[in-house]
Amino acid sequence: MTDTNATADAGTAGPGHPEPPAERASFDVVRLLKRTFTTNESWTFIVLIVLMAVFTGLAPGKFLTTSDLSLISQTTAPFLVMAIGETFVILTAGIDLSVGFVLVLSGVVAGEYYVHNGGANAGIGTIWVGVLIGLVTGAAYGALQGFMVAKLKIPPLIATLAGLGGAEGLSYLITGGHDVATVPNKLASSIGQGSLGGVQWLIVISFLVTLLFGLILAFTRFGRYTYAIGSNPEAARRVGIKVDRYLIGVYALSGLMAGLAGIMNLAYYSTTTISGHPLDNLVVITAVVLGGASLFGGRGSILGTFIGVFIPEMLAAGLIIIGVNQYWQYILTGVVLAAAVYLDQFRRRLRERA
Repeated sequence: MTDTNATADAGTAGPGHPEPPAERASFDVVRLLKRTFTTNESWTFIVLIVLMAVFTGLAPGKFLTTSDLSLISQTTAPFLVMAIGETFVILTAGIDLSVGFVLVLSGVVAGEYYVHNGGANAGIGTIWVGVLIGLVTGAAYGALQGFMVAKLKIPPLIATLAGLGGAEGLSYLITGGHDVATVPNKLASSIGQGSLGGVQWLIVISFLVTLLFGLILAFTRFGRYTYAIGSNPEAARRVGIKVDRYLIGVYALSGLMAGLAGIMNLAYYSTTTISGHPLDNLVVITAVVLGGASLFGGRGSILGTFIGVFIPEMLAAGLIIIGVNQYWQYILTGVVLAAAVYLDQFRRRLRERA
């Protein structure tokens, strides 16, 4: 009798009694789903799906074909890489307006090296040296901007706006205003046009970078400190975080990602495209903010950025396919950015009231 009552009591959830395993598992699933579908990443993903559905309905058989998806992914790859770096900057409550022209500058410096060291017939060793030069150029330029922000206390908006002009000017001075079109054939045929298991190298590189820095942001001290600095830099200093050092590192990372994007761009187009990136910063910042990152710092994720970066590119591709002037993309991207920032401010006010 006692054993029967004990068994019955064990199956009854109540005050002081644990929930049955089945009910507890069901509750955990519901809680997980609720938390998942109220995150910024989920809403961004829903927006992306709706956008894809609209253009698919307007252009059936033309939008989201295999070739179309491949082209969109390749075009998006440099933006995704730059957006990864921009995410870290925005998480610290900063901003980097220079990414598009740091891309150009890094590609120009690497391209000039190739011109004077083998040109189109350059070997693998020369190619890797050029890649390293491009990456170092981007990282060094980003670190300089980080120094201006951290040590000289210049607001990030002004520091990186000055950096934008400087990178553009240097690019034109180095090339005399002409694009560098002598790119090693092996670079263009591998990273630019080659594939791994049927997936273009540009896509593979961008996905690997996203995975790597997603893990770094989520599980390393550098990631935790990035969030801490963006949430409250003074509190971060009081607990011993070298805020200035980390800020310089974050901007160097943004420059490094822009440098990598510059190499990818150089390989894909086999030229430097100096005048082709005036609004790259708009696209990148929009992607990060759409992904749920707050311009006030301390909130955001690489997953959100990954989803958000495809929205401007899907929008551009869809407008072209349905026959709308592609320049509407810039207008709509600006509108979307303004709306995303407004929603961010609205959520922030709600949190402060709560």
